Amino acid sequence: MSYEYDLVIIGAGPGGLSAAKRSAKYGAKVAIAEQAQVGGGCVNRGCIPKKLMVYAADFARLGQDAAAYGWGLCERRFDWHRFVAMRDREIERLQQAQINGLQEAGVELINHRASFVDAHTLAVGDRTITSDKILIAVGGKPIKPSIRGIEHALTSDDMFTLNALPKQIAILGGGYIGVEFASILRGFGCDVTLMNHETCILSGFDADLAATVRNGLVDRGIQILCSTSMKAIAPISDGFCITLEGDCSKTLTVDAVLCATGRAPNLAGLRLENAGVEADQSAIAVDDYSRTSQPHIFAVGDCTNRIQLTPVARAEGTAFAATAFGQPPQRVNYDLVPSAVCSYPEAAAVGMTEAAARERYGHAVQIYQREFQPLFYSLAHSTQTSLIKLVVEAGTDRVLGIHMVGDHAAEVVQSLTVAMQHGVTKRDLDHVIGIHPSSAEEFFDLD
Repeated sequence: MSYEYDLVIIGAGPGGLSAAKRSAKYGAKVAIAEQAQVGGGCVNRGCIPKKLMVYAADFARLGQDAAAYGWGLCERRFDWHRFVAMRDREIERLQQAQINGLQEAGVELINHRASFVDAHTLAVGDRTITSDKILIAVGGKPIKPSIRGIEHALTSDDMFTLNALPKQIAILGGGYIGVEFASILRGFGCDVTLMNHETCILSGFDADLAATVRNGLVDRGIQILCSTSMKAIAPISDGFCITLEGDCSKTLTVDAVLCATGRAPNLAGLRLENAGVEADQSAIAVDDYSRTSQPHIFAVGDCTNRIQLTPVARAEGTAFAATAFGQPPQRVNYDLVPSAVCSYPEAAAVGMTEAAARERYGHAVQIYQREFQPLFYSLAHSTQTSLIKLVVEAGTDRVLGIHMVGDHAAEVVQSLTVAMQHGVTKRDLDHVIGIHPSSAEEFFDLD
């Protein structure tokens, strides 16, 4: 049977875009359907605009530190509306760059929602199209817990459309999204209360890393309430009254509430049942090569039950293209995926946490770590400290995990990921001559 396209992709986020351009290079006739903005959540409602907000918030801190370096103090005023206009202009530029990239690759962009009619047919806008292969790359969406009044809470997506900055905000969720927005908003001068139902923030990260980030946030004036959650949200004349439960059972009055309790695959309206595609606990079930229960239908990115990170989705899209149209088939290795928390202090990690390593190797685990004050803060009289930590298998000397809290942690750790992929040992790191003075050199001088 002949089809109109070799490949139709649903969703123009990082995974879909990388798959589209790479598949076209293999000679496939490709179309990509996107009902919203090209670039997906990362470009429009996630990584990029959030990192720009991180940069904007950092200027307040840097302005304070400047006096210690001989710069005279001057009146500073942050213009939220001006920043938003500049940020949105950059997002529009990135959107257009992605559209131009598709055009140059010969990929047809269809600006409509797509849903399955059958296993090879999609309804896209007011037309139906057929394709030999179909890739689902629709990403995820924020979710909210069942709390009385939760409809009054913002989600992470809403943070990019704020008309004004709140003066007081309560954030529910101690994962990296909640922590990052807490840090950003505090940098803008907001009073921030961050609460998490678990006993600590940043669950899944190394305990020492999480504790160091928490201490840094508390030092900046962020109130962190662990083993605490929201019981109810009620609108009042000057904002919202938040009733808390758990270790802290008081009430708060705030201007805004942010719910940052996770994301879920964005599968609504796809009509997967028409194509016989199975979902596993609301995520699309896939094999090691991103195949769904239908061998010609694939899925990548946050709509699957794998790691929800932009570079992972991009890698999955590239691997899919090789599997579907190139040789040989490729799969993604998820063992050493670095991750970061873009807060102040910044944190990053790759590999195993100390707890995970001890669970697997028992006492045959050796920890090397150090807290220190970077040179930059020596003049500023800051209490800010950095943490570096290596988790090592004692018998082989192999580095199992690398963890860092401090300025540029993401850049440092992702560079060391290359060494991790090649089985770097503690002895290898000891033989490296670092750059002085720098924070990264501390990894090469751990006792």
